[in-house]
Amino acid sequence: MEDFRRTYLRLCKEGGVEPQDSVVAQLQESGANQGSRLDLSGQSLSADTCSVLARALQKDTVFTKVLLTDCMLSEEGAKVLLSGLFDNTTVKVLDLKGNNLRSTGAEVLGKLLARNKTLHRLVLEWNALGVWEEAFTLFCEGLSSNSVLTQLDLRNNQINHHGAAALALALKRNTAVQALDLRWNNIGLLGGRTLLEALQKNKSIMQLEMAGNNIPSDTLKALEQITGHNSDRQSTLRDSRSRTQVLSKEIQSLKEEKGRQFLGLMETIDRQREEMGRSNGSTSIQIGQLQEALNERKSAVNSLTAKLQMTEAALALSEQKNYNMGELLSRVKSEKEEERERQIRVTKKEQEDSALREGKLLREIQNLTETNSQLKNKVEELERRCKSQQQQIFELKQELTNSTAELKLQLAQAEDRLEIEKRRSKQALQDMDSLRQKEVEHVNRHLEDNERALQERIFKLEGQRIQLEEELSKAKAACVTERTQAEEELAKVRAQVRLEEQEHVMTLEEKLCSFRSLQQEAQLHCSQQKQTISELQAKNSQQSMEINGLRRRTEELQQELSGKDQEKVAEVSRVRVELQEQIGHLHAERTAQGGFKEKISALEREIKALGSNHREVLLDKESEMSSMLEKLRLKEAEIQRMREDEAHRASYLQSAILTYVQGSPLGHYSSPRK
Repeated sequence: MEDFRRTYLRLCKEGGVEPQDSVVAQLQESGANQGSRLDLSGQSLSADTCSVLARALQKDTVFTKVLLTDCMLSEEGAKVLLSGLFDNTTVKVLDLKGNNLRSTGAEVLGKLLARNKTLHRLVLEWNALGVWEEAFTLFCEGLSSNSVLTQLDLRNNQINHHGAAALALALKRNTAVQALDLRWNNIGLLGGRTLLEALQKNKSIMQLEMAGNNIPSDTLKALEQITGHNSDRQSTLRDSRSRTQVLSKEIQSLKEEKGRQFLGLMETIDRQREEMGRSNGSTSIQIGQLQEALNERKSAVNSLTAKLQMTEAALALSEQKNYNMGELLSRVKSEKEEERERQIRVTKKEQEDSALREGKLLREIQNLTETNSQLKNKVEELERRCKSQQQQIFELKQELTNSTAELKLQLAQAEDRLEIEKRRSKQALQDMDSLRQKEVEHVNRHLEDNERALQERIFKLEGQRIQLEEELSKAKAACVTERTQAEEELAKVRAQVRLEEQEHVMTLEEKLCSFRSLQQEAQLHCSQQKQTISELQAKNSQQSMEINGLRRRTEELQQELSGKDQEKVAEVSRVRVELQEQIGHLHAERTAQGGFKEKISALEREIKALGSNHREVLLDKESEMSSMLEKLRLKEAEIQRMREDEAHRASYLQSAILTYVQGSPLGHYSSPRK
């Protein structure tokens, strides 16, 4: 305020205007007590002082309230002072009470309302704006183009029914004014009806004061009812806006959470793919090591051909090896039985989990509403994709275990064939070496095929991920039509999963049967070879020692493979638990969305009730208007009938007069003259 006082003094000095002492004192007092309010109430402001204040107020100041009540402003002073507020962006309240503003003041106020974009409250009590109809019309035109003024005080401004008509025309286009005070004017019956007609189209005025205007009570009650409806409507709109903002924020947070969960799922899939690549690399390294071991054994067999006479002392060791082989076969059998039982337990558990998930999904589908169908479709789509990915991971794991079992079986068969070839002649050993090389090549090809199949599955998973992203982008446009399709697809996928599980169990049983048959054949083969072993036990002592070393190495490799399998099983179980937790979060979010939907439906019911009440009022008014029009038509018909009667009577009277005149003696005397 001290800066404004200095600005005022400086502008007075620049313009050669003598500053008013009372104004300077009032500015100093206001600066000490009231902060951001400029109060010059009761000060008699001259035209020069008004021009200086207008120049000071043209720039943005710290004032938000300007009080100029009872300042005895002249026409020129009011025009200059108000023009200084045209481009001001800080003043929000302007009080011009008791300044006897007339035509010029009304015109300048109209321009102020048309240009100013920050004024929220305007007090014009005890002025004479309604005396000059043309000037007040300009004021109303400025009000109609204003979009920020919310409170307008026009008490005691001598506004008649013509001014009320101009004000009603402005209120039809203005959507910002919420409080209007028109007490103690001369609006009358006609002005009240025009304002009532305007308020039927204006939905923003919530407070209207009309006392002391000679308006009938029924019109006042209708105005109060309309303003009450407007206030209720505005409160309902505010509540609905706040609730929709809250809902939009929550929906946005849900979308962000779904995006984060999807990214986390893709990261886990990428990690699993990397781990599978590393495990494939380790298996290829192990196969290379096995190839090197086979080459070493080939060199050892070649050295054994020169030392056949020294192998007779190793018969006892070969018998021990035969006994160890029997134990190994029994251990392999027990391991296969345990593997079968574990697979049966896993399949039973997965079937129970799938049944539980099916029941839960059915209950959730029954509880969801139509407005939450889009979110439900997205969640069900994600669940189906997650289940398919879990099934694919499980199938990859089973294929990996099957490939390792086949490798073990092939290694065991290679060892058996090696033992058979050792007991034969040198030519048989050479043939067996070539056969082993072919088998190793076959194993390498099989592993390469497995790697290619795994890579193809990885590419398929990536393609499925891209399809998931595309389907998520398209799900917003086809959420309603895809619901039934999604349910049918869900049933088909469940049936397919069950069939695949049954087929997988059947294949496991067939493999177990084949393993048993192979085991029986191996036992028969061992019984046949016992006779030949008794002849060549002494010759295979060193070879049995080397084979034992190789067996220990293969067992170590098998232990490493089993450790890798356990790590993969743990990772898959962890991913399954994380997916179940995410599904639980999604279910909780669905319940929250259901609550929000109930709130929205309640709001919609309230809005429908308000609309029905409004329609009933409109129908009543229309019925009243139709009855009045019918009465008016009847009155017009009666007036027309009376006019016709009068015309008939006049014609009868005229004809009677003519007949009387023609039949009178005067008529006889006058006829010869003619």
